[in-house]
Amino acid sequence: MLTINVAVLLAVIIVVRLRRRTEARKRSDEQLTVLIVLAFGVLVAPTAFGHGVADVVGQVAAGITRSGR
Repeated sequence: MLTINVAVLLAVIIVVRLRRRTEARKRSDEQLTVLIVLAFGVLVAPTAFGHGVADVVGQVAAGITRSGR
């Protein structure tokens, strides 16, 4: 039996959609891409990978905040 992880499927869809030419997109096409990316974020956030990404982004943001003082 073949199982597909929904997050992996959405990641592939995102890559395929973003590789297309940007000037040929309509507003509705861009909105669909944003919805797909948001759904991907919601699926990845509770995973170990999502927590790692959140930690890295938090450290970068803290470093930027400290360097601005």
